[in-house]
Amino acid sequence: MPQDGPVADAPSFEPAEPAPLGVERTPTGRAEVDALLERLADADHLPADGHTEVYEDVHRGLKSALTSLDARPAGDARPGAAPGPPRPGSTPAYDNTHDHRS
Repeated sequence: MPQDGPVADAPSFEPAEPAPLGVERTPTGRAEVDALLERLADADHLPADGHTEVYEDVHRGLKSALTSLDARPAGDARPGAAPGPPRPGSTPAYDNTHDHRS
């Protein structure tokens, strides 16, 4: 016997509402990076066509943060620091004033 109303189990062809994915973000300890990663949560409340803007914004910020790690001040003595010219008044690590030929 046919029913006159909508069928309760009929599939919907309408897009689903935006919903958070529930992905945990682990803090990195770097405030700038953590803020960018938190920005990803903005995509949870946008339709899929709005995600690109958020992802591109976060990507630009992370790229900038990584680039800034390469820009070390000259004479930085931390392990793994990029080499730079010696600081004024510093002693070179080796003596290159002698000619050691026989």
